Amino acid sequence: MLKLYNTLTKQKEEFKPINPPNVNMYVCGPTVYDFFHIGNSRSFIMADIIRRYLEYSGYKVKYVMNITDVDDKIIRKSIEQNKPFKEIAGKYADYFLEDSEKLKIKKADVFPRATEHIDNIITLIKELEDKGFAYNVDGNVFYNVSKFDGYGKLSGKNIEDLESGSRIEINEEKKNPLDFSLWKKAKEGEPYWESPWGNGRPGWHVECSAMSCAHLGNNFDIHAGGSDLIFPHHENEIAQSEAANGEHFVNYWLHFGFLNINNQKMSKSLGNFFTARDILKKYSAEAIRLFFAQAHYSGPLNFNEELLAAAQKGLEKLTNLQRKIEDELSLKTTEGTTPELNFNKYKTGFQIVMDDDFNTSQAVAVIFDFVKDVNKVIGENTNINSAFYSEVKNFLQETAEGVLGIMDFTQKEETDMATKEKELIELLIKLRQNAKEEKNYSLADKIRDELKAIGVVLEDSKDKTTYKVTVN
Repeated sequence: MLKLYNTLTKQKEEFKPINPPNVNMYVCGPTVYDFFHIGNSRSFIMADIIRRYLEYSGYKVKYVMNITDVDDKIIRKSIEQNKPFKEIAGKYADYFLEDSEKLKIKKADVFPRATEHIDNIITLIKELEDKGFAYNVDGNVFYNVSKFDGYGKLSGKNIEDLESGSRIEINEEKKNPLDFSLWKKAKEGEPYWESPWGNGRPGWHVECSAMSCAHLGNNFDIHAGGSDLIFPHHENEIAQSEAANGEHFVNYWLHFGFLNINNQKMSKSLGNFFTARDILKKYSAEAIRLFFAQAHYSGPLNFNEELLAAAQKGLEKLTNLQRKIEDELSLKTTEGTTPELNFNKYKTGFQIVMDDDFNTSQAVAVIFDFVKDVNKVIGENTNINSAFYSEVKNFLQETAEGVLGIMDFTQKEETDMATKEKELIELLIKLRQNAKEEKNYSLADKIRDELKAIGVVLEDSKDKTTYKVTVN
C-alpha cells in the first residue's frame, strides 16, 4: 500500500487516485531564460522517479510539466540581448528538453507552454473577476486574497500574520500587500496579448492553474514541485483555482527539498552556481541520479563534488555486474546449475520501502544488497546457466533501470563505443601535437588528413586543437 507525505494535510496518507488505475500528475517545470541549475535537476529527477514508480506499480500516469515561456526574467534577457522574447524562450526550452533527456528524465506526456494557453488564462481570470475574487485597476488585475477563506492552508501561514516581503510582489495599486497579479498591463517594448482589461500578459501563478486544469481537469491527483514554491506560488494556485472552479484543486501535494552547495545556498554571487549541463560534462546521468536517490526527496541535500564522485564510484559495482550479466547471456548457456537466490525477497523489499513515501535511499540499499548477494552466489558457483543471469537482469531492469534510472542496459554498448572513439581521436590529436613539436610536419599533416577522410575535422587555434565530426 503506497503512502506519501501530503504537504496539504501535513501527514503521510494512503494514496487513493481519483480514477484508478489512472493517475494525473502535474509538475512545475522551468522558466526558460537560462540553462537549468543542479538544484532544479533534483526536483525534475525525483519527480521522474516518482512517476516511474507509479508506473512500475501498475498505474497509468498522465504526466504534465509546464514550460513558462513568458516571464519578467525572459523579457529582461530579451531586452539585454536585443532579441525577441520568443527566441530566448524557444532556445532555452530546447536546451531544457535536451539536458533532461541526457539526465534520463522521461518525457512528459504534455509540455504545455504559457503562451499557448492565453485563452485559458483569460477565461480563468474572468471567472475570478465575475465571482468577486479579482479586481481590475487600470488594466492590472489582482487576486483579492482576503476573499478566499482557505488562504494559507498549504503553507500553514496565517493570513493575519503575513507581511509583504521580498518574495511578495509590492504594488501600491493592490488593496492588500498579499494580493497578487493575475494580469499585468502592457509596458512599452514588452510582449502583450489582447484581453477584456486591455493589452497585457498573465501573471506567473495563474499560468500554472490554467495549464494544469486545461490538461488534467479541475481536480487531479498529484501536484509536485520544489519546496521553495509552496509559498507563494502553490498557495496562490490553490486560491485562484478553487475560487474559480468551486471545487477541491489537488489531492496530494509533493515537495522536493533544497539543494545546498558545500553547505551553502547556491548563488551566482558566491560562485557556487552549477548548471545541469556543467555537471553532465564531468559525471554520468546515472551517477547524478544515484546521488539524488541516496537521500529522501523531501529533505535538504548537500551537494559537493566529492559526494558526486563517490556516487560515480559506487556505480562501478552495478556496471561490473551488468558487464558480467551481458557476457554470460551472450553465451546462451542452457545447461548448468541454477543457484538458489530469493529474488522475491528483494522485489518485495524494494516495493516496501518505495511504498513508504518513495524512500529511494532505502531502495538504493536494497539494490546494492542484491548486487552483493548475486556476486557472492556467482563466486561460490560454477557453470551457472543463463536463466539465472536473465532473472538477475530482469530485476535490475525493473528497479535500478526502470524506476531509479541508475543503470542503462539498452545503451551501454553504444556508450562504451562512443567513449572509446573519443579517446582514440584525442590520442591521435596528442600524437599530432607531438609530431609538430618535433617538426615532423609530414606526419602531423597525415594524421590531420586521415582523420578528415573519415569525417573528423581538426580545428587548430592558438592554445589547442579541437575537432568536429561531420556526416558524409
